[in-house]
Order: sequence, then C-alpha cells, then structure tokens
Amino acid sequence: MKTTSPSPIRVGRIPRREHAAGGWRILDVVADFELEDLWALPATGSRDDFARVLAVMEAIDIADGSLPTRFVWSVRDLLGKWFGLGRISGGPEATAFPVPSSTCRTLSDRLPRDLVETVDPGRVPPDRPFTALYQTDREYASEMSNRTVHAVMHLAWAPIGNDTYQAQMAVYVKARGVFGQAYMAFIKPFRYALVYPDLMRIIDRAWRRGTARPAALDTALAIGVEPR
Repeated sequence: MKTTSPSPIRVGRIPRREHAAGGWRILDVVADFELEDLWALPATGSRDDFARVLAVMEAIDIADGSLPTRFVWSVRDLLGKWFGLGRISGGPEATAFPVPSSTCRTLSDRLPRDLVETVDPGRVPPDRPFTALYQTDREYASEMSNRTVHAVMHLAWAPIGNDTYQAQMAVYVKARGVFGQAYMAFIKPFRYALVYPDLMRIIDRAWRRGTARPAALDTALAIGVEPR
C-alpha cells in the first residue's frame, strides 16, 4: 500500500496564496489590512502540538538574539523616546489609537461571537506590545497599536501532509498615514536581513529542546513589525 509522504519542510518566507488558502478565521477580521509578512516556522508536529507552539513562542527572549538584532532593538527604543513613539517593549497604548480608517480601537470588536473571550486576557502581561485577540485549536492572534501602525500577529498550525503540521506566522499591518508607510518601508530590509532570520534560529533551538527561558512572547516578534 502506497503511503503519502509529507511535503518538504520549508522554513522562511512562503507564498501568500498558501495563507489565503488555509481558510483561517483571521482573514475576515483583517480584510482591510495588508499582509506584510508570512513565514513558515521551524516547528512541526501532530495536530495536538499547537499548544506547544504557543508555549515555545511565549518563552522567546530577544536577549537570545544576535548582537545586530539586539542593537536594532535598542536603537528603536531610543528613537521612540526622541520622537515620542513610545517603547517597543510595551506600554499602555494598546487601545489608545483607533484602527486606521475605523472608529474601533481594538479588533476584538470585529470578532464573531464564537471567538470572543477564547483567550485569557491575563495570558499576556500588560507590559507586552501585543494584546491577545482569540485562540482556537489551530490559530492564535494578537494585536498591537501605536502611533505609526496597527498590527496583527497570527500564528497558525497548518497541515503539510501525512498528519504532520507546521507553524506559520503572518503579520498584518495597517499604517497610520504617510509616516507609518515610510517607516514600514524603511524597516523592511532590517526585518528580512536581521530580525526574522534570528527569530527562526531562536525558535528552532527552543523547539528542538522543548523548553525555553520564560520571557516575552510578542516583544521578539514586534521588532520585526514596527515600533511602539
């Protein structure tokens, strides 16, 4: 009897059409957002391993990153202090600004009834850049709002064949005006050259050993998106 082999494990950027074909619930919530980044993460397993994905991501620490990534992080916070953008590492701005071109201040207002209150709001400490939106058995989404962008980080546990699943991370953004658009264009080369490759290595090490030091979930991801 012929068995079906799983698709090759890919790590790194993947075609956007694959995300759209996944039928993820986030697609309806962020229909007016731009899909800025889409990455296949170095984490594979069975359908029941998504909880482990979240645990590993929650334990990521930017201090585990390379010197260039930590330098970019520090410079971003310094620029935020100079120009009044706030710090990337957290603050009380989660709902301080409305979603661009909208009157709502959080995308939780857009969630369908069955996704409301599906994640413990205390799961992410208040000093983290992102605020949890919802969680299912194969999806997790959180949002971040600041003076330049409203962003959503989405984690998905996608089937890749032979009862094997792989973690994917999508980042959606909606810039605030010309300045936000200019900043996103400026930071993109740094994300692709420094931040995301570093993040892939950190996730790979954490997934292989099964545990990681307790630290911030979204601070390590936020630097790859945009400043607070």
